[in-house]
Amino acid sequence: MKIGIVGIDAISQGKGNIADSRLDILADLFKSAKKVCIQADLVTEKAKLVECDGIIAPEGAKLDLIINDIEFVEARLERSEDESEKKLFTRFKEELDQENFLSNVPLSEDEKKLIAGYSLWTIKPIYLAKPEEVEDKNKLLYAGYYHFGYISFFTAGEKDAHAWSVKIGSNAWEAAGCIHSDIQKGFIRAEVVAFKDLVDDKGLTQAKANNHMRLENKEYLVQDGDYMVFRFNK
Repeated sequence: MKIGIVGIDAISQGKGNIADSRLDILADLFKSAKKVCIQADLVTEKAKLVECDGIIAPEGAKLDLIINDIEFVEARLERSEDESEKKLFTRFKEELDQENFLSNVPLSEDEKKLIAGYSLWTIKPIYLAKPEEVEDKNKLLYAGYYHFGYISFFTAGEKDAHAWSVKIGSNAWEAAGCIHSDIQKGFIRAEVVAFKDLVDDKGLTQAKANNHMRLENKEYLVQDGDYMVFRFNK
């Protein structure tokens, strides 16, 4: 996962943890030897923002983001001889002139392919941070992570408590692939306990006794905070 950072001096390029207090709770519950957070690549180079899954910027940077795209769109409109592109970029300019992000513009699959790789920032999910949020890197990254459409599921044991990232709408088979391709390939079922139930029950033993552990197939849609154990053929 790559997160673009614009106009926030407190965050530099490099790796950043998506801090999650639930991971601390699970590590205590399972007496895990270590905690493994979800990590993101934080990108501050403007030329590489196009590679990011989303962009975090302060509220005051909204117009800067829009101006970047207006300049790019106007340049393409002047040079382009492709009628499809000109039609699409005319729609883009109309949206930007109203100070709206390009993510508001519905795109067909062909249009998405047409603009792939173009240096358009506001086509991506953008999280505009309030002034008080800019001061707290952990909260800022966490808020952006969810705004970009990601959720977290967990595995935990004596070795480690581990947070894993999937897009909203991912199923158990896809979640298994986040851990290892062999688990995905040999998937049998997932044993799932909701985070709140696991904590209220103070562990797996009581969660099972209270019928809070569910057996789910590969089509199960992962919910934020799920504790998951995958059974698979080796």
